Amino acid sequence: MKLVRILVILLTVISMHTQAQDYKSPLAGKWDLTVTAGDRVTASWLEVHVSGSKTLVGHFVADGGSARPVAHVRFDGRKFSFAIPPQWEQGDKDLVFEGVLENDKLSGTMVLPDGRKFNWTGVRAPSLVRAKAPVWGTPVDLFNGKNTSGWHVEAGKKNQWIAENGVLKSPASGVNIISDQKFNDFKLHIEFRYPKHSNSGVYLRGRYEIQVSDSKGLEPSLIEYGALYGFLLPVTMAAKSPGEWQTFDITLVGRLVTVAANGVTIICNQVIPGITGGALDSNEGEPGPIMLQGDHGPIEYRNIRITPAK
Repeated sequence: MKLVRILVILLTVISMHTQAQDYKSPLAGKWDLTVTAGDRVTASWLEVHVSGSKTLVGHFVADGGSARPVAHVRFDGRKFSFAIPPQWEQGDKDLVFEGVLENDKLSGTMVLPDGRKFNWTGVRAPSLVRAKAPVWGTPVDLFNGKNTSGWHVEAGKKNQWIAENGVLKSPASGVNIISDQKFNDFKLHIEFRYPKHSNSGVYLRGRYEIQVSDSKGLEPSLIEYGALYGFLLPVTMAAKSPGEWQTFDITLVGRLVTVAANGVTIICNQVIPGITGGALDSNEGEPGPIMLQGDHGPIEYRNIRITPAK
């Protein structure tokens, strides 16, 4: 009798484990979202996966801020929804996200904490796995050291960026600046300098931000110097003091990124899950520009050299 009970328990455990392993939700995966926010079109990102036997959880990236956890995604096979607390949005209510899954595409609405309601659509994010290692081409200087030729800002916005003595600088908070050229895989060398308490970022393909911030002496963080903002943690804090010139050497192949800061490798061949807040768009399968953040304080850049893959 005792042996029978043991066998029943074992079979139950095996059955439960099998069910957990077998459960797959059609909603699971990474989704690139496009949000229509009034007269603006912005980029967002959603990841959904199974926790335990059947609960759906995930992460969400709005058009600003970092990836934030989603504790529970309710899904009936077609409709889904979740709510998350505000991050940088104005208002005290939750952000409420609702959508439908049809023909392996998403669409729906989200209501911000301040009550504004936006429509959005979503497609599955591409894997970006490369079949073979890249063959590197000829290095290109993206900044000529004399003027802002080869760069632009968002249409209709005032450009505060200037070129002076070989330095591309944003003297005060304003708009981001974007390279005219777009790239798939590349190696990027870039040098930068910031005053105390300032903040910027280097956006790879205009979608993935490597954080630039006054962080010397702090512990590595997902939102501090050298992080792939909100997603990838540097193994060490390599920041120098404000006022010193610093360097990033970044290699991006598909979703794999390596970052060396001031000669120290702080992220090594890690997978980028998805776009970060502030991305130009969510079209991850397409080439994209280099974008330098200029809306968080004064910043200077120089010696911006990119080596694209052939």
